[in-house]
Amino acid sequence: MAPRERPGILLSAGAARRLAELAQSAGRPQMLRVAVDGGGCSGFQYRFELVDAAEADDLHIELDGQTALVDPVSIPFLKGSEIAFVDELAGAQFVVRNPNAASSCGCGVSFSI
Repeated sequence: MAPRERPGILLSAGAARRLAELAQSAGRPQMLRVAVDGGGCSGFQYRFELVDAAEADDLHIELDGQTALVDPVSIPFLKGSEIAFVDELAGAQFVVRNPNAASSCGCGVSFSI
């Protein structure tokens, strides 16, 4: 299935670079699945997973030949967000910069709307 237009969800250049590094290390293409699940200390939490294949109804977000995937249920929670990769003193990880989040926990994985 051809990728659909993304509803204002962006993949940062840093996240695309990190996905390329992970794919090279694995010796095969890797896509980043980003989902929103109920739970966490603030009500919702982000889930990141490396996958080899997309589901038929996934939204494809592409930059520089790298792809992030979002399932249809998670799209409304992520509209206007940027999927990024940060490498800080506390650790290196994928993050979501979400303008819809009213608050988030200290770890940056949990949020509320």
